[in-house]
Amino acid sequence: MGLATNTDYATEVTLQPLERYPLDAAILFSDILTVPDAMGLGLSFALGEGPRFASPVRDEAAVRALAVPDMDKLRYVFDAVTSIRRALSGRVPLIGFSGSPWTLACYMVEGAGSDDYRLVKTMLYSRPDLMHHMLQINADAVAAYLNAQIEAGAQAVMIFDSWGGVLADGAFQQFSLAYTAQVLSKLHRTYQGAFIPRLVFTKGGGPWLEQMGQLDCEVLGLDWTVNLGRARQLVGHRMALQGNLDPNVLFAPPEQIETETRRVLESFGAPHIGAGPGPTQIFNLGHGISQHTPPEHVTALVAEVHAFSRRQRALAVT
Repeated sequence: MGLATNTDYATEVTLQPLERYPLDAAILFSDILTVPDAMGLGLSFALGEGPRFASPVRDEAAVRALAVPDMDKLRYVFDAVTSIRRALSGRVPLIGFSGSPWTLACYMVEGAGSDDYRLVKTMLYSRPDLMHHMLQINADAVAAYLNAQIEAGAQAVMIFDSWGGVLADGAFQQFSLAYTAQVLSKLHRTYQGAFIPRLVFTKGGGPWLEQMGQLDCEVLGLDWTVNLGRARQLVGHRMALQGNLDPNVLFAPPEQIETETRRVLESFGAPHIGAGPGPTQIFNLGHGISQHTPPEHVTALVAEVHAFSRRQRALAVT
C-alpha cells in the first residue's frame, strides 16, 4: 500500500514494464481492494500473506453500516492516474481498473483470501437480502470509482471479477453478472470527446460465455480454460476478446513459450482486416503473471506475439 498510495512510486511501477517490454498499453498500479479499504475495513498486507481486512463484514449490523465511500479517500489513486497519463505522453493508452462487486464482497466477508469461500457463500445462501444489499453498495461504489479514474485520465477501464467462477450456475447470474452489468450501465461512454472502452474479465467464467457476451462492454477477458475459436463464434462478433495464455506457460523454456503463444493466436483464427468492426483479439495471459516468472521469458512471449501477429495480418491481406 505504500507503493500504491505514493503518486511517484505508483507512476514508476506502472511505467517499468513499458521500459523493459514493447507492450501496447499500460495498466494502473494499484490494488483491487482500495474501495472496501475506503469504506473503513482496514486493509493491510502481512509479510508472506495476501491482503487482510481488520474489520470484515460478517453480520447484519456490519452490512447495514456499509456506504459508498467518499471518493476523496481514494484521491491517491486518481492522482496516480493523472501522473501516469502525463508521464506516458500518448505513448500507449492507460487502463484503469476495479474489482467487481462480487469479488469485493468475497474479500469483505472472508476478511482475506479463501480456499472455499465458506463465509461469503453462507451469507449468500442464508441471507441473500444482506448479500444483495452489500452488492448494490459495491456496484454504486465501483461505478463511481471507475468514473473518477476516467475523469483523472484513464482511457479504458477494466472490471476484474476474479472470483465469479467460484459461484454455482444461477448464483453467478444473480450475484455476480447482474451487478457487473449494473456497473457497466453507469460508466462514462465518452469523456471529453474520447471514447472509453470497457473491459470485463471473469476468472472461471467459461460456462457462462454466451451470457457474458450479452454484457454492454467492448472487451471480454477469458481465462486459459476457454477455447478462443469457440468464444469467437459465440461472442467475438459483438466484442473484442482478451486472453488467454496459461500464466504457467512462462515457466517453460522460451521455445516452448513461443509454441504455446502461437497456439493461442492460431486458436482465435485469422485476424479481422479492413474497414468496419470485426472479430478482434487482444493477446494477454489468462490471469495475472506470477511474481516468480523469469523476466526474460516475458521478452520471448512479447516478441513472439508481435512477430506471429504480423505474419497473420500479412497472410490475411494477401
